[in-house]
Amino acid sequence: MSIPLSAAAGNSGQVTLIHIGDIHGHLIARPNLRSDGTGRMEGGVARMYTKIQEIRHKEKNSLLINTGDTIQGSAEAMFTRGDALIEVLNHFKIDVFTPGNWEFVYGTERFLELFAGPSPKAPWNAVSANLYYSSISEDPTTPYPDKTGLFPSERPNERVIPPYVIKNVGGLKIGVLGFTTDRGPQVVGKTVVKGFKFSKGDAEIKEFIKILRTQEKVDLLVMISELGLANNIRLAEANEGVDVILSSDMHEVTRKPVVTKTGTIIVEEGQDGTVLGELRLTVDNGKLKNWDWKFHTIDTRIPENEMIAKEVMRVRKSFVAGPDFKQHVNPFNGTLLPRPIDTVVGNTQVALHRSNFSHENMPAVIEGSSHDFLTDAFRAQGDTDIGALRGFRYGTHVPPGPIKMEDLYHFIPIGPMIARGNINGKTLVDQIENAADGSLNPAVNEWTGGWLFNFSGVTMDINPYAARGARAANIKIFNRKNNAWEALKPEGTYSYAAYYYTRDPDLINVIPATDIKVLKDEKGANLDGVEVVVRYLQSLPNKTVNPTLNRIRLVKPLPADTFGNPEIQPWRGVTPAP
Repeated sequence: MSIPLSAAAGNSGQVTLIHIGDIHGHLIARPNLRSDGTGRMEGGVARMYTKIQEIRHKEKNSLLINTGDTIQGSAEAMFTRGDALIEVLNHFKIDVFTPGNWEFVYGTERFLELFAGPSPKAPWNAVSANLYYSSISEDPTTPYPDKTGLFPSERPNERVIPPYVIKNVGGLKIGVLGFTTDRGPQVVGKTVVKGFKFSKGDAEIKEFIKILRTQEKVDLLVMISELGLANNIRLAEANEGVDVILSSDMHEVTRKPVVTKTGTIIVEEGQDGTVLGELRLTVDNGKLKNWDWKFHTIDTRIPENEMIAKEVMRVRKSFVAGPDFKQHVNPFNGTLLPRPIDTVVGNTQVALHRSNFSHENMPAVIEGSSHDFLTDAFRAQGDTDIGALRGFRYGTHVPPGPIKMEDLYHFIPIGPMIARGNINGKTLVDQIENAADGSLNPAVNEWTGGWLFNFSGVTMDINPYAARGARAANIKIFNRKNNAWEALKPEGTYSYAAYYYTRDPDLINVIPATDIKVLKDEKGANLDGVEVVVRYLQSLPNKTVNPTLNRIRLVKPLPADTFGNPEIQPWRGVTPAP
């Protein structure tokens, strides 16, 4: 690839990038119930480390890069506010890291403790060009007034962590430029990213391509980004000069790397530690000459590294049945872990997950069996017309059979309570349409994160090619009084059960509601969201769930893939029909 911004002739050499990302708290293996599964258990950081060490032994000049969403997604991650994952992954000797949106879920002070400053708990060389401290005018009560001026123009480049790092490997000068998310995980409360602000990266990528190419004179420019595959493609196509983008956020799987018209190679490694990427790059006189890609599925064919397996057992021993079990305190709602996470609490007749490709029945961007199950639980336990859940991409896969506590914590790893309240029909329609636009808009920089909301007690048609605000039709609500489906009434009032946090006392599922009541136990104490689901399971015959699927009917299929890989969420969005 020719880089016109490169000044004089540079160095020659070879480096191998080892890429992990979107681990989402998964320390141990899980099934893969999607169509690309082989029947083997996949993931597990002890097996991942075996493969990393194998590559390091073979490729002497290598960099291990983690592209975020690591310390959220499991009971072990949540109850330790990330420590369980960090204690294990510190043994990996990660060379460079960029944080994902869920790295901020425990608050900005915790983020700084884990990833910033001279001695972070996770010494992974965290970098991000698009993460800033808020100015005092933007946030008068910022906890970091010494880090910013009164107005953004006074200290516009006050970044929380460095924008890039230079690595000298294999005779090459490599610039690794980081981009975190463009949004914080505000579902847990508006204050979770207090004092921080994010950008979409458009200005920063232009700025730092120039700096790294003309001032630093790097031989290789690697961008590591949690902006998501679709936005990383967008940025690469608009800006020549990036050799490689290691991507996370959307949980897409690039068995075949994306190569943009500007020559940038882009890869993303699925989720839950089930995939690892190996990209060998050959540079000649400061220009990328050749590359070779290997896609590794982390499964039971790979033996566990004994040291890491012992570390995993150590950090899990206070969570599983045995003499070391501890009733950890939920950092979000103060409830106690009621039982070991390896306890079976129910059963399922259907596979529970949300990960199908866009060309398959029930594509994950639209619906998932796991979310159908959870919304049924919220609706039943809340005794409401509607149960609702945001289109979170994280979760796990549970085959027909037992459901364990730890499965539920993979689905609900952010400590919500469940509340019931009242909303009107128009509010529900707006929620449906906003989520559809935030997932399918052809201007991918307008996406809002995640996928469509899923519901219990609601069915609808979705036309992905309809105009903004008109994608949903034939919305029906189940009338519990006459046991019949009825057309939604925009002016009607419906009872609604979903996530609730005391930080936002007037909101359920981040929308306004009235007559809000948190679900409580027999003693009047607030129930954790996971325990609400446990109670639902235990109320069912044989404690067995069998959710109705296909509640959202796609009027037309989603677009075909654009780069030769099956897609979960259309990477170009969906262009409205004329």
